[in-house]
Amino acid sequence: MKAKDPTIIEHSHGGRRKNAGRKTQYQEKTVVMRVPESKVLEIKAWLQPKPEDDRIKNIELHPIQIRTQLDIPYPLESVAAGFPSPAQDYTEDFIDLNEYLIHNPLSTFVLRVNSLSMKNAGIDIDDQIIIDRSLNAEHGDIVLALINNEFTVKRLMKEKQNNAQTKIWLKAENPEYPDSYLRSEEQLIIWGVVTCILKKLR
Repeated sequence: MKAKDPTIIEHSHGGRRKNAGRKTQYQEKTVVMRVPESKVLEIKAWLQPKPEDDRIKNIELHPIQIRTQLDIPYPLESVAAGFPSPAQDYTEDFIDLNEYLIHNPLSTFVLRVNSLSMKNAGIDIDDQIIIDRSLNAEHGDIVLALINNEFTVKRLMKEKQNNAQTKIWLKAENPEYPDSYLRSEEQLIIWGVVTCILKKLR
């Protein structure tokens, strides 16, 4: 029997190997299909995982406590952005932020937002919103809603139906989050209306 040449290195390339090939993200068999080229991006976006609804049971609402009056001077004339006005040198009026932001102190609360579901309405994570419980919520208002003891911030939508009834649902201002349509067993309570977004730029 001829001995193996020690200078020859044997390789195991070729053939099917265990766990080789592209890994699938789905836990079931996949199929290949043809779609119009114009629909590729739309279908890819649809296949992306969607965030779950941002309803939560416990939130930290802080009541408003007006301790001091803060008068901030401002010019009587409006100023176009980027173009200073001579009126800035002649301040003749003041604005009190307490009166400007808070109309009903006893029914006003502050909530820190922890979701991006209202991003396109200018509300980001860690923004603080002012909520007034004394206001009647109207179509298009951003509200703090309570659905089956879970809180969510959404835009209130009221649509007239052909049967003279009104369909009420909550709109997320971020296409990655679902809108809220009430099921027959769910109860909706509008806890308060969002009147202001407190956002620091720096």
